[in-house]
This record gives sequence, structure tokens and C-alpha cells, in this order.
Amino acid sequence: MTCPYCSLLADSTLYLPKKKKKKKKKMSRFLNVLRSWLVMVSVIAVGNTLQSFRDHSFLSEKLYTGAPEFVNGLQARTFGIWTLLSSIIRCACAIDIQNRTLYHITLWTFVLALGHFLSEVFIYKTAPLTIGVMAPLIVASFSVIGMLIGFQYFPETQEEVGARQKKRN
Repeated sequence: MTCPYCSLLADSTLYLPKKKKKKKKKMSRFLNVLRSWLVMVSVIAVGNTLQSFRDHSFLSEKLYTGAPEFVNGLQARTFGIWTLLSSIIRCACAIDIQNRTLYHITLWTFVLALGHFLSEVFIYKTAPLTIGVMAPLIVASFSVIGMLIGFQYFPETQEEVGARQKKRN
């Protein structure tokens, strides 16, 4: 013989409200491609970093061919650290691409790289338009454009939804 109270307790679990599962929004294909691009650019940047630390003539032979006398070990190591930091930020963004703050910082790494190389080419004249300079200019340009396009694929934040609903009222 079973206890009538025990059978009620056993059946009561059927009527408890179920926890709602959070729906994971599917990330757009564009953001997935952008993530892959960021990882690839980050890996290449790590290679450039290692090259800057190993032999500073890399910079005077490939990038700053207009004024190779300005390239020394200290400048090469500084360039290497800057490139490594950019690589880490870009890789972190690829891992957490929906983090808006990290996304903005990553975009700025490309804007700064673009500004740096453009100024070296057109203002300081230390880097003529060779393939060694064109490559980072092209990568930075495509990355800025891609990341600006990527903004439209971000899901709306609660603040944006609230502000839009406020405007309707």
C-alpha cells in the first residue's frame, strides 16, 4: 500500500512551471566570416611581431624603404609590441564578436593602422607605395569596411529596444 501524500508529491512536479530557456540568437553568416577574417589577420600579425623582434632589418627592407636609416632595434620592437597588442585585441574580438565595446576597440585598431601607414606614405614619405606597404593598407581598409558593415548585423540591445518603443509612444 502506498502513502496517498507521497503520490500527490510525486505528481505535483508535473505541474511546476518549467524554466524558460533563453533563445540563442543565431549569429549572421557575415559576422562568422568577419570572425574568421579577424583570426587570420591576428595570426599574420603575430608573425610580423616575431619578425620585428628577430631582425629589425625586416622593417627597413619591406615597409620603411623610403628612410631605412630611421629604423633601429628600438623602433622595430615598439612596432612589434604595437602589432602584438593589435593582434590580441582582434583575436579577442573574433572570440566574442558580439561584445560591442571590444568590437569598437578592434575597429579602432584598424583605423589607427590605416592612419599610420597612410601618414608614413603621404606625409612623412618614409614608406613608398610598395607591396610591403600596400598589403597592410589593403588589409586595414577592407577590415574597416567589413567591421562598419558588421554593425548592421548586431542584435539590438535592451536600451535600443526601449528607446525605439519610447519614440513610438
